[in-house]
Amino acid sequence: MKSEDIQVVAFEIILHSGNARTMVHKAFEAMREKNFKLSNENLRLSNDELLLAHKSQTNLLQEYAEGSHIDMEIILVHAQDHLMTTMTLREMAIEMQTLYEEVQDIEKRNQTRAKKATG
Repeated sequence: MKSEDIQVVAFEIILHSGNARTMVHKAFEAMREKNFKLSNENLRLSNDELLLAHKSQTNLLQEYAEGSHIDMEIILVHAQDHLMTTMTLREMAIEMQTLYEEVQDIEKRNQTRAKKATG
């Protein structure tokens, strides 16, 4: 596989994982605002972008499996790192959303109790 082809794949991975990372950060912002519908949508969109990045990665792996020689280039290492950290960030965001939702439920219960107590 030519160096230029490897670079194209690397930049596709970086592009889509970067888009996914942006959507994850938008999801975090929506979580802080307790807008879980929007955060879910942003997490869904981030997954769509990660799937596109993963498709590029899979195509590269298929080339390798079919016997193509692939020289390891620093941009490909960077792309792989970018993809994996974004995937991990998204997984953490999903867990954080669960915590934000639990905190909101506790706050609502506490407000209800306070109203009953002063009622």
